[in-house]
Amino acid sequence: MNRRVDYLVTEEEITLTRGLSGLGFNIIGGTDQQDVSNDSSIYVSRIKENGAVDLDGRLQKDDKILSANGQDLKNLLHQGAADLFRNAGYAVSLRVQHRLQVQNGPIAPRGEGELRGGPRAMVLVPVFSLTMVVAWAFMRYRQQL
Repeated sequence: MNRRVDYLVTEEEITLTRGLSGLGFNIIGGTDQQDVSNDSSIYVSRIKENGAVDLDGRLQKDDKILSANGQDLKNLLHQGAADLFRNAGYAVSLRVQHRLQVQNGPIAPRGEGELRGGPRAMVLVPVFSLTMVVAWAFMRYRQQL
């Protein structure tokens, strides 16, 4: 039972301060290194641990970078985009596009231990609790007889 997966696309302006080791991320893409067929956009391919981007937390792997310091990144070679980031200065303003997956139901077969959309514990714990309450009430009733 496969269902369609949709994406929520948002844009954000992120201003970063360059750290000792640079901005702290790698890119993929460009007109000469398309990561996605017929898409020469620049994407974040890796975030370096404890780098400026990692410490800031807003830019994520696979985000599309639309511009840097107001310069559009469309139709740039990969090396041109890398040079733009390298020479962008101490404070760098990035316009980015986040693509968040919105799941519309299961996209894979249910895992073991799940019943119709929920884990067994969500069903068994309330049933067990109710059984215990009924048993307690029955024992109290028998004591009164």
